Amino acid sequence: MSLGIFGGSFDPIHNGHLFVAEAVGEALGLERVLFVPTRSGPYRSAPTASGAQRAEMIRLAIAANPSFALDDSDLADDATGYTADLLPRLAARYPGSPLVFIVGGDSLVRSRWNRLDAILDQLEAFVVAPRGDVTEHELDAALDDLAPDRRAKVRFLDLPLVAESATLIRGRLAERRSVRYLVPEPVFRFVDEHGLYR
Repeated sequence: MSLGIFGGSFDPIHNGHLFVAEAVGEALGLERVLFVPTRSGPYRSAPTASGAQRAEMIRLAIAANPSFALDDSDLADDATGYTADLLPRLAARYPGSPLVFIVGGDSLVRSRWNRLDAILDQLEAFVVAPRGDVTEHELDAALDDLAPDRRAKVRFLDLPLVAESATLIRGRLAERRSVRYLVPEPVFRFVDEHGLYR
């Protein structure tokens, strides 16, 4: 079973995430896309919602799609938040399944990727979805140091640009503005019921 690995803080998950996961799954013929929320990474600020809350929002958001699943491996107490450490856990949990990692172009360019070589060595493909105002030049620069065999695993998908972002959603909620239709309806209700991001 070919698996897409969609990692991130998902703080909160939104419709843009779901569209990218669906489009990548369709383009690459993936049998399942795993949403893998991170507990917290050393390279980013801690998520606002708890790991349990973010996992529940993912469950609610993906419930209607049998091709999507939640994997909580990166919420474990001993998880480091580094993709290079996460992938061996996933390989052990899903033996024999080729792994395809999904990332937004902004994350590739603007985040520090620790051990990118080791990450690519564990993957069948590393798929970059268009995101934000990232240029082709910036994407190329982020991959400049890769050996040709590793660079060949990187695929850029031509998808419509998704404007939604978790930062935008948290900002609107902090201002007491609606995020309905930016997030799935069950997530909208969960956020409202729990007073998140206010």
